[in-house]
Amino acid sequence: MAGSPGRAVRGGGQTSAGDLLELVRSGRAVTRGALQQATGLSRATVGQRLDRLFRAGWLREGAGGPVDSPLGGRPAVTLEFDGSHAVVLAADLDTRHARAAVLTLTGEILAEHAGTLVVEEGPETVLGELGGWFAELLSEAGHRAAEVCGIGLAVPGPVDSETGRVVQPPMMPGWDGYDITGRLSRAFGERTGAPAVPVLVDNDANLMAYGEQRTGHPDCAAFVLVKVSTGIGAGVVVDGSVYRGVDGGAGDIGHIRVGAEALCRCGSYGCLAAVASGGAVARRLAESGVPAASGSDVRDLLAAGHPQAAALAREAGRRVGDVLATVVTLLNPGVLMIAGDLAGTPFLTGVRELLYQRALPRSTARLDVVTSRLGDQAALIGAAALVVEHLYAPERVEERLTEMGV
Repeated sequence: MAGSPGRAVRGGGQTSAGDLLELVRSGRAVTRGALQQATGLSRATVGQRLDRLFRAGWLREGAGGPVDSPLGGRPAVTLEFDGSHAVVLAADLDTRHARAAVLTLTGEILAEHAGTLVVEEGPETVLGELGGWFAELLSEAGHRAAEVCGIGLAVPGPVDSETGRVVQPPMMPGWDGYDITGRLSRAFGERTGAPAVPVLVDNDANLMAYGEQRTGHPDCAAFVLVKVSTGIGAGVVVDGSVYRGVDGGAGDIGHIRVGAEALCRCGSYGCLAAVASGGAVARRLAESGVPAASGSDVRDLLAAGHPQAAALAREAGRRVGDVLATVVTLLNPGVLMIAGDLAGTPFLTGVRELLYQRALPRSTARLDVVTSRLGDQAALIGAAALVVEHLYAPERVEERLTEMGV
């Protein structure tokens, strides 16, 4: 989880210890001399500010770098972000199951658990259960609760990033406007005795897109991920940042009208999710006598090579591909990634058929249509990255160092 690559550094005396940490994390300046050149600060000032980061345990010295001077001399000592001083907790909620993990600050999963967790049981119950999962995972990973610097949570609904609350989520009854961050922080504290930690919440497709883009496509300036599971949602990453819209509603393509008569869970008729999601495919399979209740059931049938499930998945892919032709024309992404329960060959074939048929050749000339690389771990890695980027942003670094008395 490198730092954001494009942020400008403030010049002169305004450049903070947080700015120096970001330069090191992003790889733009990893020696004391390079930091002086990038910031215009004196050697003494750079040394003073780095000393705060060393005392906090956030920086360490690495191997010596190349010798720049033609006269030779001692190689410059490189600086590295020390990702071992803390861990992050992350969870990914779906409608009927969840996944949770302990991760390093650099995105390595140390311990992971998946199990049944039904969002319709309500936030009090679900978040309380997650608190217990986190406590067990920390024990499994060999880390103390005091080492946790933050928690990231992915949810299957639109999220107001300012408040961390979901906004009218069609698939999360009883969650609208609920204080998720407060309850999850309390649940973690109740199970571990740890003090309150920051909790960040975002839409699952957003966090999947963030994790996938940073891990596998860091140079892609416009990245779109479409998650097709029980519902349908999209995450958009532009210039390394998640695009959320004005209140978290960006990417909710599952509720674009496609002219069908099917009733959607949102209460409207004709939404894309009502006819092309994993839930919609499961419903059609169940009507024909095939046991299926959710996108995960369809996923299992597809993995087993069930011919009817494959045919319906391909048909669903064509419907989604028709909508994605507009998305691709509007955003002109370099990568379009299909993820979720239906992200297999039949569905992807259907997407390609309609996408390339309906979109302008100019919009698809440099487009890669791919499937998920991180699979079920994408949202966990994206959620952890969101926490790390928040906690180690320059302005937050200054606040935290002051709180630590460093």
